[in-house]
Amino acid sequence: MLERSRGLLVAAWATLVSQIVIVGTGGAVRLTGSGLGCSEWPNCTPESFTPVPEQGIHGIIEFSNRVWGGIVVVIAIVMLVLAIRKRAGRTIVALAAVVLGLTVAQALIGAVVVWMSLRPDTVGIHFILSVVLVGVAAALAWRVVTGPAGPRIAPRWQSALVHAMTAVLAVVVLVGVLTTGSGPHAGDGGAARNGLDPAVMQHVHAWPGYVLAVLVVAVVVAAAMRGPRRHLGWTLALLGAVLVQIVVGIVQSRTGLPIGLVGIHMLLSVITTAIAVAVVLSLRASAPTDARPVQAPVRGRVDA
Repeated sequence: MLERSRGLLVAAWATLVSQIVIVGTGGAVRLTGSGLGCSEWPNCTPESFTPVPEQGIHGIIEFSNRVWGGIVVVIAIVMLVLAIRKRAGRTIVALAAVVLGLTVAQALIGAVVVWMSLRPDTVGIHFILSVVLVGVAAALAWRVVTGPAGPRIAPRWQSALVHAMTAVLAVVVLVGVLTTGSGPHAGDGGAARNGLDPAVMQHVHAWPGYVLAVLVVAVVVAAAMRGPRRHLGWTLALLGAVLVQIVVGIVQSRTGLPIGLVGIHMLLSVITTAIAVAVVLSLRASAPTDARPVQAPVRGRVDA
């Protein structure tokens, strides 16, 4: 296990949390109809970098999301610099670099979203990239906390089951983006929709969701039969997240898609993704390295 500094640990967790939080702030922009609260980018208006009183609360909400986006970029920069300075290893440095690069790309895509007046395809790409960023940030945090990957501790069939589950999770997220693009929460009253029937898409979204739930149960059973306690713990956490997500999805569809529940559904999707990454990575043990501190033997102690 690599020699970890407190700063590196804090930066890794801050990277993951900030990527999740910006999904929440971005969701607030969309669900409150503030997507064009700032009509320009990077300025909020052609004449002002910050919102003007005429834009009201929508300008404040949109600009606040942009400010948080800047904070996320700074955190990503700090994470990469610390990873390099602390010689955290190629994997951690590479993951930190990917997070920074995708975060900058995300900001540029956000500009395109505004310039394209919230076209559903650009908004969907914006969200999918957020899911990818949360997944990469989760892998980064895992490696900083646990150290380099060691040998696989699960049989091949169990690994295949976990990977099949993650593939279905990806399908659920993609179909969810299409479903959202057909629904009422466009980010602005005049924004276009993707033309799909939202009632039909809710069912299309639910079908792979139920398949995912079945596969997660199978992953939990497999982990209980064979696997380390850490892997079982993460599979149980994933099962809990998926079940809550299903309940929220059913309730929101039957109550007219209230913005509070839709926002929770969005946040849970990226939290579920982060947990799924932990499930995959927990299939391997942490590799021992020379950096691991060696404890002095205790007099009179006999190790088993």
